[in-house]
Amino acid sequence: MSKSTIERLIYMANQIAANLATSDDPVSATAAHIERYWDPRMKTMIKAYTGSDLTPTAAGAIGQITA
Repeated sequence: MSKSTIERLIYMANQIAANLATSDDPVSATAAHIERYWDPRMKTMIKAYTGSDLTPTAAGAIGQITA
Protein backbone atom coordinates (compact mmCIF):
# COMPACT_ATOMS: atom_id res chain seq x y z
CA MET A 1 0.00 0.00 0.00
CA SER A 2 1.38 3.41 -0.87
CA LYS A 3 1.52 6.33 1.51
CA SER A 4 -1.11 9.00 1.27
CA THR A 5 -0.16 12.49 0.17
CA ILE A 6 -0.37 13.89 3.71
CA GLU A 7 1.78 11.04 5.03
CA ARG A 8 4.42 11.91 2.42
CA LEU A 9 4.28 15.59 3.35
CA ILE A 10 4.66 14.77 7.05
CA TYR A 11 7.62 12.53 6.27
CA MET A 12 9.25 15.22 4.12
CA ALA A 13 8.70 17.97 6.71
CA ASN A 14 10.19 15.81 9.45
CA GLN A 15 13.17 14.92 7.25
CA ILE A 16 13.82 18.57 6.38
CA ALA A 17 13.64 19.45 10.09
CA ALA A 18 16.08 16.64 10.94
CA ASN A 19 18.50 17.75 8.22
CA LEU A 20 18.42 21.34 9.45
CA ALA A 21 18.61 20.46 13.17
CA THR A 22 22.09 21.94 13.53
CA SER A 23 21.11 25.31 12.07
CA ASP A 24 21.19 28.32 14.38
CA ASP A 25 17.38 28.37 14.25
CA PRO A 26 16.14 24.98 12.98
CA VAL A 27 12.45 25.98 13.04
CA SER A 28 13.00 29.08 10.90
CA ALA A 29 15.41 27.23 8.59
CA THR A 30 12.84 24.48 8.06
CA ALA A 31 10.08 27.03 7.45
CA ALA A 32 12.27 28.89 4.94
CA HIS A 33 13.02 25.67 3.07
CA ILE A 34 9.36 24.72 2.87
CA GLU A 35 8.38 28.25 1.80
CA ARG A 36 11.01 28.23 -0.92
CA TYR A 37 10.60 24.76 -2.38
CA TRP A 38 7.12 23.44 -1.71
CA ASP A 39 4.21 23.96 -4.06
CA PRO A 40 1.40 26.12 -2.62
CA ARG A 41 -0.93 23.09 -2.61
CA MET A 42 1.57 21.14 -0.50
CA LYS A 43 1.85 24.03 1.98
CA THR A 44 -1.93 24.32 2.21
CA MET A 45 -2.28 20.60 2.91
CA ILE A 46 0.40 20.49 5.62
CA LYS A 47 -0.95 23.62 7.30
CA ALA A 48 -4.38 21.97 7.52
CA TYR A 49 -2.91 18.86 9.18
CA THR A 50 -4.01 18.53 12.82
CA GLY A 51 -2.39 15.26 13.80
CA SER A 52 0.61 14.70 16.04
CA ASP A 53 3.05 13.02 13.66
CA LEU A 54 5.17 16.12 13.02
CA THR A 55 8.28 16.58 15.12
CA PRO A 56 8.30 19.70 17.32
CA THR A 57 10.69 21.43 14.92
CA ALA A 58 8.60 20.57 11.87
CA ALA A 59 5.38 21.59 13.63
CA GLY A 60 6.91 24.92 14.60
CA ALA A 61 8.05 25.48 11.04
CA ILE A 62 4.61 24.70 9.65
CA GLY A 63 3.20 27.28 12.02
CA GLN A 64 5.50 29.89 10.48
CA ILE A 65 4.78 29.31 6.80
CA THR A 66 2.14 31.08 4.78
CA ALA A 67 -0.15 28.86 2.73
